[in-house]
Amino acid sequence: MNICIIGGSGFVGTRLTTRLLAAGHTVTIADKNDSKKYPWLRVYADVREPDTLEKALAGSDAIINLAAEHRDDITPKSLYDDVNVTGAENVCNACTRHGIRNIIFTSSVAVYGFAPVGTNETGKINYFNDYGRTKWLAEEKYRAWLVSDSENSLTVIRPTVIFGEQNRGNVYNLLKQIADGKFPMVGKGTNVKSMAYVENVAAFIAYNLNNSPGEHLFNYIDKPDFDMNTLVTEVHRVLGKSGKLFHWPYCLGYFGGLYFDVLAKILHKKFPVSSIRVKKFCANTMFESANIKTTGFKAPVSLIEGLERTVKYEFINKIADQVFYTE
Repeated sequence: MNICIIGGSGFVGTRLTTRLLAAGHTVTIADKNDSKKYPWLRVYADVREPDTLEKALAGSDAIINLAAEHRDDITPKSLYDDVNVTGAENVCNACTRHGIRNIIFTSSVAVYGFAPVGTNETGKINYFNDYGRTKWLAEEKYRAWLVSDSENSLTVIRPTVIFGEQNRGNVYNLLKQIADGKFPMVGKGTNVKSMAYVENVAAFIAYNLNNSPGEHLFNYIDKPDFDMNTLVTEVHRVLGKSGKLFHWPYCLGYFGGLYFDVLAKILHKKFPVSSIRVKKFCANTMFESANIKTTGFKAPVSLIEGLERTVKYEFINKIADQVFYTE
């Protein structure tokens, strides 16, 4: 199968490319950034530029769109709509013109916002930020494309936070603080965090390449979930550390975040701490997937093994090749 991965130069895209090539597929990476691992497969494309998509998607049997603006502090704010929403529309238009009837789109559990524990694919859409809002609007663009032809197949995957070796996103920052002994546990630590190991996410995307016409919607989470106390304990175990964890009161952490919010506005500078990040950290973000259970998919790596691999790679062996900076 000829597969075009939009945004394929990134963290998930690189893992996915490796898996697809091993399975015998032909892969094109359509990205505005170079691919560190597969530069010979990459062609320039920006979802905001329809002409570049037209060239990159030509001859493809299936499209996987991983491209997105997703950081908490994107400026200007219009980039969320330009990339996530208009970009989705541009992808759909290009697929229609090329007769491509198979799209896999990675959305996000952010469309549910601060959702009740155990929210699955039937959960209420209740986003609280521009990322969640524009991911939902992007899904709707793809659904409009889906109904334009009865032969179209759309797979929407909503992963929870993705982690793994070589990624420098929020989970890496958390693990690094724990490894360095500088982790400020805000709250009681009993809040549960759903996570997804990158190798499993790539495997699940590949698993859906031959889906039938119609819509296929999935949350993606690796089970069982960790609460924050368990996560810290497991990281300490892998590192061979021990010691009692100090818990900061939530109110102190939240007001500290507000202080950095004000400071960021005054100094026009971005800080790693903010009130929304404290709130997100202390919230329960535990999701379920009712739909994956019907597919027979089995994750190739357990969550605990994925965590062990990541901690050993980053903080014991300290390998720094092909690093991806995302948040």
